[in-house]
Amino acid sequence: MSRDEKLRERWDDLVVKLSAQFSDGDPLELDGIIYLVGVQELGNYHRSFKKDEKVNLMHIAICRLLEPYGYYDFEFFDDEGWPHYKVKEQLPPLKAGEQTVLMKEALVNYFLEKEYII
Repeated sequence: MSRDEKLRERWDDLVVKLSAQFSDGDPLELDGIIYLVGVQELGNYHRSFKKDEKVNLMHIAICRLLEPYGYYDFEFFDDEGWPHYKVKEQLPPLKAGEQTVLMKEALVNYFLEKEYII
């Protein structure tokens, strides 16, 4: 099985599993899954977030997801428990499709690391 096929298979499995758990079976989209990672990384599951906090959660998720690729480094948790990252290396210019593949790969790797999928 090629790397792309394995990624697609794992991505599909991840979407099905997360959708069943968090959206009553409606397929979650990429942004929704990124948001879930942000909530996971913040560790504050049982509260509502304001619009600006939701944007910050997605930023946290993207930083965390791209950290293993060498683009971000974790710096510290602030007084409210929010993680902060610093840019280690600028992302190269990517086309929309390339960005999507990178994020799907990063998400699959994240959930493999968390042993949520195999």
